[in-house]
Amino acid sequence: MELLLLSSSRTPAGYLTDYLPEIRAFAGGIDRALFVPFAAVRLPWEEFGQRVAEASGFSIQLVQDPADLEKGELVIVGGGNTFQLLKQCRERGLLQAIHSRVSQGKARYLGWSAGANLACPTIKTTNDMPIVDPGSLEALGLIPFQVNPHYVSVSLPGHHGETRDERLEEFAHANPDLPVIGLPEGDWIRVAGKSIELRGPHRAMWFEGARQPAPIGAGKLPPLFGDRQ
Repeated sequence: MELLLLSSSRTPAGYLTDYLPEIRAFAGGIDRALFVPFAAVRLPWEEFGQRVAEASGFSIQLVQDPADLEKGELVIVGGGNTFQLLKQCRERGLLQAIHSRVSQGKARYLGWSAGANLACPTIKTTNDMPIVDPGSLEALGLIPFQVNPHYVSVSLPGHHGETRDERLEEFAHANPDLPVIGLPEGDWIRVAGKSIELRGPHRAMWFEGARQPAPIGAGKLPPLFGDRQ
């Protein structure tokens, strides 16, 4: 099983620009990709696909139903609103189809932001508002842990709401068997079979149960992840 999960599509250099070497290495010569655009809310899905094609260099085909996935070797899931993405994928019967193709090694999975959330067991650690009801929060379950994209650890002066860390700690306490990686922008997760690695310039944050959250650097993720596969 091959996955590449990016925290964000945007970096200081532009749209997908800094990730392109990693994306091309991950694609392994594949030049045609199936694109799942449903996380976009204000941007027309066709325009979203065109934007990804221009930035990535892939020939893009929009996915509409499970039949579209039968021959594709690379599935790309773009960012936006995770709740809408999950709702559309569930209603179109795409969840099982994507899971089957990727878990059997017939297609590779590239996702960023909402697309990274979709690869998790649930979408409970998204940052998005629930603008639609997806029917269930269960997602693809391609990885045995949760991702929180766009992760930042800040406390704004005068702001009295919970910080991102506090919210993720609440999740970890309520779901002790489901760890979370706070993935900063510019970082990504690479899955190759049973190997799961954190890559990128920033330290991520590991949340698990009642343990104190811990920063983790680039390299293989803690052995517990491998044990859970």
